[in-house]
Amino acid sequence: MEEAPSSERSYWRRWSKQDFLPEESFQSWTTYWTALSQTLLRFKDRLTSRSDDATETGEIRNESENDMKRCLNWSDLIWMGIGSVTGAGIFVLTGQEAHDHAGPAIVLSYVASGFSAMLSVFCYTEFAIEIPVAGGSFAYLRVELGDFAAFIAAGNILLESIIGTAAVATGWTSYFTSLLNRPSNSLRITTNLKDGYNALDPIAVGVLVVSATIAITSTKKTSYLNWIASAINNLVILFVIILGFFFASTSNLSPFLPYGVRGAFKAAAIVYFAYTGFDNVATMAEETKKPSSDIPIGLIGSMSLIIVIYCLLSLSLSMMQKYTEIDENAAFSVAFGSLGLKWAKYVVAVGALKGMTTVLLVGTLGQGRYITHIARAHMIPPWFALVHPKTGTPINATLLITISAACIGFFTSLDVLSSLLSISTLFMFMMVAVALLVRRYYVRGVTPTQNLIKLVIFLLLIVASSMATSAYWGLRPNGWVGYNISVPLWFLATLGLSLVLTQQRTPRVWGVPLVPWLPSLSIATNIFLMGSLGIESFIRFGICTGVMLIYYVFFGLHATYDVAHH
Repeated sequence: MEEAPSSERSYWRRWSKQDFLPEESFQSWTTYWTALSQTLLRFKDRLTSRSDDATETGEIRNESENDMKRCLNWSDLIWMGIGSVTGAGIFVLTGQEAHDHAGPAIVLSYVASGFSAMLSVFCYTEFAIEIPVAGGSFAYLRVELGDFAAFIAAGNILLESIIGTAAVATGWTSYFTSLLNRPSNSLRITTNLKDGYNALDPIAVGVLVVSATIAITSTKKTSYLNWIASAINNLVILFVIILGFFFASTSNLSPFLPYGVRGAFKAAAIVYFAYTGFDNVATMAEETKKPSSDIPIGLIGSMSLIIVIYCLLSLSLSMMQKYTEIDENAAFSVAFGSLGLKWAKYVVAVGALKGMTTVLLVGTLGQGRYITHIARAHMIPPWFALVHPKTGTPINATLLITISAACIGFFTSLDVLSSLLSISTLFMFMMVAVALLVRRYYVRGVTPTQNLIKLVIFLLLIVASSMATSAYWGLRPNGWVGYNISVPLWFLATLGLSLVLTQQRTPRVWGVPLVPWLPSLSIATNIFLMGSLGIESFIRFGICTGVMLIYYVFFGLHATYDVAHH
């Protein structure tokens, strides 16, 4: 009997080879070997080819068969932005960095890292309005830098998302244990496995399953739950800020820079991770009622509020206790305890739990949509691109993220997961800023070849000078000569881009101001923060990229080539 067309088959009855490997290259061993023999030719094609706005927003969405429901407005996006960012990190990183690197100047660290995050938010906002699809940065890079660049960046950010989701779920168990006033591993199952993998965490798995169930049921209902949880979390944060200022003493702010300016910037590189997560909001553009007006308010509005909240929270902590007395692991709990308010430990634990819950909810939504668009492009099997006809949500893609994170979180301890924090997020933000400059200054078929060459040269100089500044910061802590070369080179390259080339494209609705200066500064700050990370992050980045290249050569390259030349 002939198989029914995919549009007539049940969502849950999709298990044939054609659902996972429909491309011509995988129809038989003969066609596969033929494809492998053309690897170099196909790689050159994929390296030089680009997608376009119309393909990303129209044609490629048909791979999902059903549309996602446009049900979100600007207020939903603001709360999603707040929910995706304000997790437990603010309660942990603030005390750690105030004690070790910044002192009372931790508030300046949050201002500096918040400024860098806002630059990335600007870039994401313009792209999300121009290309309002579920793929977020993956779609933006496919249009401006091509499939290969999009694949490398997307692969790393997906791995980071899975590890990060597992870490948040594992941390949820730890804070829940603290709330119950029990030993840290009392709710985990101890086994004889290798240390770091021997405390099994069924609660983390349960939290992930609940989050995924909510996310796949309805985007709007998830938004409501996120609104409620975020509101409670922010009330807790507001309570902590007010209580902190009530018991504050300005004498604790002296000396303000005990570790110098360098210490404040080193802390900024670390607390930057308390701002990450806003890119999940960009992936919701396809489900936004009015992307042109809702997205700028949602993204920029939420980040502005978050910066203010973080600065006030860090300032209140610095005024409550001398920086030398701040506890590195439970700063706010210990600070309140020293004032005789030991019950505040439970308030902080509740706030952290609520924060991690919203991070999981919005993260599950965003990552599922990221996977969906990658599958639409056939980078991974298109089975993961399917959207359920009733719920209007990408159930298969959401399950992929959830199951992967649950397997990791069940076996792996929080300290092991934390050590895997990498440069992936910063790398993606840097690539999006580069893509924005390419979008503004180059239009295929319009921009002359000589102008394209000049653009490439200027971009290479901006990236190289930013890398040199970052490397000099790490290798010569007390030096200054190198900055006299790298910083002026960055300035001249950006100035040259501004004066020599004319912008080829004007944003239809909203655009990043002061182009090319703000995107160029975003490139520089993200590379600078990447350079502040340990060598382990670069090693993991290299290993993961190598593994992804192997996958790309044997699968992704040929699948996307077939789709492009269908």
